[in-house]
Amino acid sequence: MSVFYPHPHALCLRGSTSSISASASMDCGAKLITDTQTNDLCFEGTKERVKKMFDQIELSVSSYDTAWVAMVPSPTSPKNPCFPACLNWLLDNQLSDGSWGPFHHHPLLIKDTLSSTLACVLALRRWGVGEEQMTKGLRFIESHFASVSDENQFAPVGFDIIFSGMIEYAKDLNLKLPLRSTDIDALFHKRDLELQSCLRESSKGSKAYLAYVSEGIGKRQDWEMVMNFQRKNGSLFNSPSTTAAALAHIQNAGCLYYLNALLEKFSDAVPTLHPFYIYPRLCMVETIESLGIGQHFRKEITSVLDETYRCWLQGEEEIFLDPATCALAFRLLRVNGYDVSSEPLNGFAEEHFFNSLGGYLKDLDAPLELFRASQMIIHPYDQVLEKHKSWTSHFLKEELSNRLTCANKHKEHIILQKVNDALEFPHYASLERLVHRRNIANYAVDDIRILKTSYRSSSFGNKDFLRLAVEDFNACQSIYREELQQLERWVQEKRLDKLKFARQKLAYCYFSAAATICSPELSDARITWAKNGVLTTVVDDFFDVGGSEDELLNLIHLVEKHDVDASIRCCSEEVEILFSALQSTISEIGEKAIAWQGCNVTTHVTEIWLDLLRSMWQEAQWLKNKSVPTVDEYMTNGYVSFALGPIILPALYFIGPHLSEVVVKSAEYNLLFKLVSTCGRLLNDIQTFKRESMEGKLNAVSLHLIHDTNSVTETVHEEMKRIIEDRRIELFRLVLQENGSCVPRACKELFWKMSKVLHLFYRKDDGFTSHEMIDVVKAVIYEPISLDQH
Repeated sequence: MSVFYPHPHALCLRGSTSSISASASMDCGAKLITDTQTNDLCFEGTKERVKKMFDQIELSVSSYDTAWVAMVPSPTSPKNPCFPACLNWLLDNQLSDGSWGPFHHHPLLIKDTLSSTLACVLALRRWGVGEEQMTKGLRFIESHFASVSDENQFAPVGFDIIFSGMIEYAKDLNLKLPLRSTDIDALFHKRDLELQSCLRESSKGSKAYLAYVSEGIGKRQDWEMVMNFQRKNGSLFNSPSTTAAALAHIQNAGCLYYLNALLEKFSDAVPTLHPFYIYPRLCMVETIESLGIGQHFRKEITSVLDETYRCWLQGEEEIFLDPATCALAFRLLRVNGYDVSSEPLNGFAEEHFFNSLGGYLKDLDAPLELFRASQMIIHPYDQVLEKHKSWTSHFLKEELSNRLTCANKHKEHIILQKVNDALEFPHYASLERLVHRRNIANYAVDDIRILKTSYRSSSFGNKDFLRLAVEDFNACQSIYREELQQLERWVQEKRLDKLKFARQKLAYCYFSAAATICSPELSDARITWAKNGVLTTVVDDFFDVGGSEDELLNLIHLVEKHDVDASIRCCSEEVEILFSALQSTISEIGEKAIAWQGCNVTTHVTEIWLDLLRSMWQEAQWLKNKSVPTVDEYMTNGYVSFALGPIILPALYFIGPHLSEVVVKSAEYNLLFKLVSTCGRLLNDIQTFKRESMEGKLNAVSLHLIHDTNSVTETVHEEMKRIIEDRRIELFRLVLQENGSCVPRACKELFWKMSKVLHLFYRKDDGFTSHEMIDVVKAVIYEPISLDQH
């Protein structure tokens, strides 16, 4: 929901951790068009505002919950309110149309406004004050009552039960409502049907739901059952309204303690949810990272994660009683290198979820977060995450299918889009810049969420996040276009476009760099990655179809000598073009590395290229001699011949951290390379098996079938997919591992990013032949973002 305004009055707690306040300044985003000449001053100003949000989480005030707190009688003087400040707030904060609630009514949230207004009228009637305000409130209810039966309206959780219960409470207070008896009877009938359904089901989830909407059940409620849901902080579901309703009916010290603490923080009005510290701050981190602007807030993000980790170790209820918060905390902590176990997520297994309030309401947020968390597997056979992946993916696919047919409400559309993206683009096949663009396009400015009343927070649906993301994306994109133009000139200067046998895939090679190595300052890494990507493609084509045996040997010998005159020692023009391009590129990388590493790395880059050329020569000899290597022989050579070495390894020198010779020769460094290359080789061989078989070429699939005559193609494919998954999990574990690791984290991440590229490229075919790639290349490099109002 993108066009909605919060109540203008503020809740504000300033402390060492975070604050809650309502702000009228968070209006809906008008058209956002960013040009490459961004005003630096404006950009920096927006960044500063966002930084402050990490310490002051804004959450809209709830007239609805404040009214229920105002209705609680004093334990020592039952004829007086326990919280008179809340009553005074209601008297002072009625809107001009007679309602209470959000300052600007969204046309689909009239039920929410009616519920808040009736609750406020009841609170005034309960204590015999505000005759004028009650009259205006009743007039608003009368004029908008038709919305109660409008199925197109958003309904707050438990609306039919709670609104009916408030009408009955009005009778107890001798308050005459200006409503027709037939309309009231129809509402009661709908309420009774829902209550009967809950009682028939009699599950833990339905009991949690009935407890959550206790204020609508009133004197008929089983308060002993309700108190089973009381938390350590004294609240029921962290809900001020539910807790207040319980305290009004039974004397409970925990409930009183919670509400007293609440009013100490917020003085005279309350939010609809408290505490609400950890989740919104994690949402900020997640949102900022997913929009591609995390690099501007590293200090703030680290602070949030450090604090979350402390709360995780201390077993904070706010994390471990809420599946969405627990799953989000687990995912963000694990992916950022914190040592967290998946075991706490076992408390939100399938049976637990469907026996919870969220499961009863078929909430999608918690299963979605659990599904995302389930992809953070770093140990084989992690049963907790495997089980979550199984049930959440099934549940989300089923709900997506069922709800798409009737998703005519904007809020439903937003969550369904998130579900679809999560299912379609798994973590291990999501390229950063594509994720950023997709999230920017789908970002809902001024997002509204609904429990028993609507609420907003600065941590989601914030136009400043969107503005920064658009400006940053377009500014980076202009750099990418300049780099690609530079590379196009390089291809022409090196005459690579003259090689008729070679595929011209510069745009794809550069796309894979720009989509993963996003930071503007890493231009050298992107250029190195892209140039070597082009050269490996051309060299692969030369060994496959373009060169004779003499030419292949000539090229290898020239690279071995490296510092020779190409025009004299080359046996053909093709070899001369290839060697000249290789020689100059290797030398350029070696010299550029001096500024980054303090030494020339020409020798190492030459060795990387020689490893590749020799592995390609081995494959050419197998083909020529019609040899049939074993699967092990093929894979030992094949992970090198897959040609990732020249693309990834030289680029590591331009990522930032120092890479000593000890690191480059370490077992960890070489294992990282072997794992990602093995994934790539097997992904390629699965997808190209049919084509290569027709061409008489051997690959991992055909060799399995040759050496195991009892195997069939489908079985081999499944076994290879299992190997790919195992290698991918091992790679992810190595990337996140800190203890005993000598390869810098930023460098390890480049191997993981290449793994993501491979899994995306080989989703449907062998990557370079996919028409879909044309669209994603345009999205990352050529098409600036222009966002209209959502």
